Amino acid sequence: MPGRSLPRLTLLTLLLGAGLGAQEPMATYPPLPRNQGSLHVMDRQGRWVGRILPKKRYWVSLDRIPPFLQQAVVAVEDARFYEHGGLDYKGLARAVLTDVVKGKMVQGGSTITQQLVKNRYLNADRTLDRKLKEANLAMELEKRYSKAQILEMYLNEIYFGNGVWGIAQAARYYFDKNPEALTEGECVLLAGVPKNPSRYNPFGQAADVAGRRNVVLGRMEDLKLISHDRALALCRTWTNRPGEHAPQVMAEVRRELAARYGADILETGGIDVVTTIDLDIQKEAESALRAGVKRLAPNLQGALVCLDPGNGDVLAAVGDAVGNQDGLNRAFVSRRQSGSAIKPLIYAAALEKGLTAATVKDDEPVAYERGEGKVWKPQNYAGEHLGEVTLRTALAHSDNVIAIKVLDEIGVPTLVDFAERAGLHLHADKGLSLALGTEDVTVEDLVDAYTPLAAGGIRSEARTILRIHDLRQGTWTENAPVQAPVCSPEVAYVTTEMLTDVLKVGTARGLKGFAAIHPSAGKTGTTDNYVDAWFVGYTPSLVTGVWVGADRPRSMGRGFTGGAAAAPIWASFMKQALRHRPSGDFVRPEGVVSCLVDPATGIPVPEGVSEGLQEVFVKGTSPCEAPAGSEAPQSDPGTPQMPPPAGAEENSSAPVDEMP
Repeated sequence: MPGRSLPRLTLLTLLLGAGLGAQEPMATYPPLPRNQGSLHVMDRQGRWVGRILPKKRYWVSLDRIPPFLQQAVVAVEDARFYEHGGLDYKGLARAVLTDVVKGKMVQGGSTITQQLVKNRYLNADRTLDRKLKEANLAMELEKRYSKAQILEMYLNEIYFGNGVWGIAQAARYYFDKNPEALTEGECVLLAGVPKNPSRYNPFGQAADVAGRRNVVLGRMEDLKLISHDRALALCRTWTNRPGEHAPQVMAEVRRELAARYGADILETGGIDVVTTIDLDIQKEAESALRAGVKRLAPNLQGALVCLDPGNGDVLAAVGDAVGNQDGLNRAFVSRRQSGSAIKPLIYAAALEKGLTAATVKDDEPVAYERGEGKVWKPQNYAGEHLGEVTLRTALAHSDNVIAIKVLDEIGVPTLVDFAERAGLHLHADKGLSLALGTEDVTVEDLVDAYTPLAAGGIRSEARTILRIHDLRQGTWTENAPVQAPVCSPEVAYVTTEMLTDVLKVGTARGLKGFAAIHPSAGKTGTTDNYVDAWFVGYTPSLVTGVWVGADRPRSMGRGFTGGAAAAPIWASFMKQALRHRPSGDFVRPEGVVSCLVDPATGIPVPEGVSEGLQEVFVKGTSPCEAPAGSEAPQSDPGTPQMPPPAGAEENSSAPVDEMP
């Protein structure tokens, strides 16, 4: 069983050997420090989020366990504990009679000593052989140890539910106390747990927990350990603590604290942590993700991360869509290919190199040498072609071929450098396949890389901790935002303007209604064979990313795209989140100019013609600023600068975002 450290046969070998040897050490874990405390975690408004508990198990001597708890446990578990020698023959006879009537072993009749033997050295099998061993060992144990020692071992070894072993962990987990500080009401609740830990632990159903508490009090009253009036008074007490929230955020806070202060801080505690989380937005995120994933298919998972682009604050993070509590942190730790969700970084880097939203490219497929006589022929979704289109149109419809041609023109090192500035580490040896999102990323990392686009070119490193209060020293430590420039405000704005078309006419055009109400931009992402679905989008006040897929990567079938699977979840969440943090439109920098162009060719329309697209440009790159009679700058696909990685397949088309 979890939580044990001694081999089961240690005592068994001793007791069945020749004679009675020396006592085996009672304590199997280090003694509980008296100054140990928990780490209390609150949201940005001071509301309770949860506690970070020590992971180690500790041993508590009997003098630190309240006598009232000792009495309550003995009363309800083994009333004749101080009278028998390991076996309660009256109880055993009653159990045997019940078993005979039922025709199978259903009632244990176990004493505290027998339970200790079973939990520490044997197993829970309901077999006659195991029960005989248990009985023999219990009697031998009583010869070796005093009743106080046996009770101490029992209380330190027994299971209290929710992965909690021993009274030290139980007092800390359920009541945030060391055992000696437990109230009588808390003692009564814990005394009732061992009978059925999953049902009677203090976090169980209120009716079950209260019913078991009343049984404990009834036994104590029958045994004259408490009066009737005292039992009634304790029946009216209910001691519990609030439930915990945001488990993936709690895990990330734990990791950050250990990295900053060392692992010992998690054991000694004594600090309060104010996080960046907004519980209102967190609850909206949990609801939207779980409802959205449930509508898609069974056995799916997902993650959602929402940041404030102005300071990097993680306002909400959900890394589990179905409540598995399996330990996977899909928001902060798990890594998956991003598909076309990486493309905005390519186009932003291209704008820095002088290309524009009106630059025209042809998506006629090209072949790239990959060595050994093999070639790589990237394709668009379903083999479709847009022909000659502007970069705005290519990005909106997630054209793979044009994205690769743009990356080929600006050079892979240019993208790697831009992404690094945005906080996203890419491997240059993946070559041009980076344009198809072949790099594994976390949801948090990808969302953080979008913050410069929403915040005028400034990246704010994602943070989950606002400030820390050292309760022992009485000091506060502020965790200031970490910010750095990534691109110019003009490049950020023009890229954002291009990405607004994704929601209006592109691969996330199902969000057109949302975009009409809330100025927003974003990008879908779908990986090869419909394995991962992404949507990362933003308004001036929020950047949110959604990933959906299976934990063990597998194809979810045609139609499982970022636009169809992830974007609706994003919109459902953002509609609610924006009630808490409304925002206006994106602010246009002075260095952005407009030019009326033909949306098909990117060429300025003739003078006197009013129809066309008011395209935006970084000042100095607009065709309207060129000498009279000149045309818009055109760009050739160019000669491949870097081949795809050796593992890239022929005719590969990693992201498969739908194109109308």
